[in-house]
Amino acid sequence: MVGAVHLSRLWRLRSIASTDPLRTTRRTKPPTMKIKINKNPSAFTLIELLVVIAIIAILAALAVPALTSALNKAQLTGTMNNARQMYLAQFSMANDGTATGDPTLVYPGDYLPALTTLQDYVNTVVKPGYLQGGDIGKLFSAPSCNLTLNVTVGPPQSVTFTAGNASLKVHQLKDVDPSNTIFCTSRNYVYDTALVGTNIPYGTKGFVVMHKGGDGAIFKEGQATLAGWGGAGNEVRFQNAIGAKTGEAVGTVTAGDPAGTLIF
Repeated sequence: MVGAVHLSRLWRLRSIASTDPLRTTRRTKPPTMKIKINKNPSAFTLIELLVVIAIIAILAALAVPALTSALNKAQLTGTMNNARQMYLAQFSMANDGTATGDPTLVYPGDYLPALTTLQDYVNTVVKPGYLQGGDIGKLFSAPSCNLTLNVTVGPPQSVTFTAGNASLKVHQLKDVDPSNTIFCTSRNYVYDTALVGTNIPYGTKGFVVMHKGGDGAIFKEGQATLAGWGGAGNEVRFQNAIGAKTGEAVGTVTAGDPAGTLIF
């Protein structure tokens, strides 16, 4: 009997609890709402953009001098190749002259009477066919040096310079000169003289020298004078590298191009 009364009371308490409004409210209280903002992972902040721009500016500042130097080197190399083409034509002509005894197939300084203009010299190579007249304008052109000319159809062909400047100047070397004697140089170089920024085609960017032996080279501004090779006592070293002037003794270096240098 007591057990039955106890069970009855528990059942009533359970019923009251299930209908308690306060307990029901606590159990059904909605959870707190949170607002979630989704960020676009592909977007850049202002600081990130500024960092990227700064990096690009630094890379550009580093790249421009390198690109400029490479361009100058390429242009100087082109002029050196043109000088080599001139030399090869001259070398072939002089060799044929030695074999045949033809007095018109000689080195520039061996002509009688002496040559007085670059145009006269070029025609000594064009008329026998060692170079084509149409190629002369290309061989003597470089930045700021655009030689224009007229070609007279032969035979024999000949050229007439009309305007512009030739990028190369020819020294009147002779057959008796040693192999390190200068055959031609770029127009901006005067022997054993500092480069001048206004001299075309390359100013102070460098200069080209082609020797009688067929070897050519590109030199820097600091190598233009004997002083750049150590000064007095280094004359032979200077002559072996830059070259010797026609008729000048070994170990003797004097500033200035030799007399009769052919230039246009």
